[in-house]
Amino acid sequence: MDPISALAAVSSAVALVKKAVKTVQDVQSLGPVLGQYFDAKAQAIEVVEKAKTGGFKGSALGKALELELALEQAREFEEQVKMLFFQSNKMEVWARITARAKQMEADAARAEGKRKAEAKRRQAEIDDMFLIGIAVMTTLFVIGLTFYFVVDAMQRHV
Repeated sequence: MDPISALAAVSSAVALVKKAVKTVQDVQSLGPVLGQYFDAKAQAIEVVEKAKTGGFKGSALGKALELELALEQAREFEEQVKMLFFQSNKMEVWARITARAKQMEADAARAEGKRKAEAKRRQAEIDDMFLIGIAVMTTLFVIGLTFYFVVDAMQRHV
């Protein structure tokens, strides 16, 4: 996803949530649209990280700047959403939502760490097998060469 699409996704999600806030009766019915907003925000954060590491052509700094400003607006918007929960006396729901989000992020980080460790272990196994193959071939070559010279030397002495 390019930075412009990421910005558009976050902006449209914010607009959708704001429109939904005006029409819904309670905060809990905002769940689906808030989910879309947070998905769009997560994608925008990925784009920001990619832009920061030079993953895009052109002015990565300019694109990262645009995205960071958009994410700052998103943080302000999240504060407004939090206040919606507080105003409707659903503070415990907001606390559970944030706790669950932190737990999901921690679980995802652990899973990613396990995946990376497994990939590293597999690569180490492949490297070891490669080295063993080279050692076996070198040993066979040396044995074959030795055998050749021994047979050649025995034929000259006979």
